[in-house]
Amino acid sequence: MANRHLSRSVVLQTLFEWDFRNLSAEAANLCLKRNAGEFAPQGADTPFMEELLRGCLSRTHDLDLVIGKAAPEWPLERIAPVDRNVLRLGLYELLFADRDKVPAKVAINEAIELAKHFGGENSGRFVNGVLGAVYKELGEPGKDEVSKKKKEVPWEEMPQERLVGAVVYARSGNELYLALVHDIFGHWTLSKGKLVPEETPEVGVVRKIKEEIGLDIAPEARLGENEYVASDPATGKKRKHVIYFLAKSPFTEVELAKKGGLDDARWFKLGDALELNFYEDMLPIVMKALEHLGTDAKGRAKIQAK
Repeated sequence: MANRHLSRSVVLQTLFEWDFRNLSAEAANLCLKRNAGEFAPQGADTPFMEELLRGCLSRTHDLDLVIGKAAPEWPLERIAPVDRNVLRLGLYELLFADRDKVPAKVAINEAIELAKHFGGENSGRFVNGVLGAVYKELGEPGKDEVSKKKKEVPWEEMPQERLVGAVVYARSGNELYLALVHDIFGHWTLSKGKLVPEETPEVGVVRKIKEEIGLDIAPEARLGENEYVASDPATGKKRKHVIYFLAKSPFTEVELAKKGGLDDARWFKLGDALELNFYEDMLPIVMKALEHLGTDAKGRAKIQAK
């Protein structure tokens, strides 16, 4: 068993005991020393174990929030203790570890192996699903990394995935509203999803918006396109090409589909929407939508010079 993998298994056993017995951080450190001596007397990396345990314990609140949002159908207390602590350990390495020392794929794969070894029959699949959803919704941390062990695939040779999204708007009285979705990392953004091979972008965006937030839209204009590199734990790097539309909707209730990665969806008055925490690459798309709608950045109608 590799040294780091053995070390992670000792930390996992310590986290399990800390969780099950409701121990303090100081008591957990004592358990770590005992477990290291018992299960890995010669093969564990003590500084690595201590740093990993300290990080998991100090970030428990944040890690549990991410787990709750990435797996909303599984309240934390209903997740098996082994799986719960594998997720904490894996998420800590995925989100907070030094990427040069622990690449994202390593963090995910190590957690899956721990789940398979220490958990139940479905633990590996469950951990893979949760961490995979977090990895993708985070924007694939390390997506621009060049693996030291693998040859970098040129941009033009990467497989491409086609997506569509929309700035969805509605009018109610004198107000203009935008329908936005909120991801588990604290950003409001635009609803989007994959195209199927036989679809046109215009048809696909109608389907995806209906599936994700329950709105019946009518695309009015193409706002622009965006392409970025994302890394899938299973298939490697790919180019994601997104076509964004301006689309009108009735001002009806937004219903967010139950899926990993998103935890809220709602209408915002345009002026309020522009004060939200957007991803940087979404702002040009939203501003282009305002040009089409004939409003300024505060959501007021432009007065044309005569």
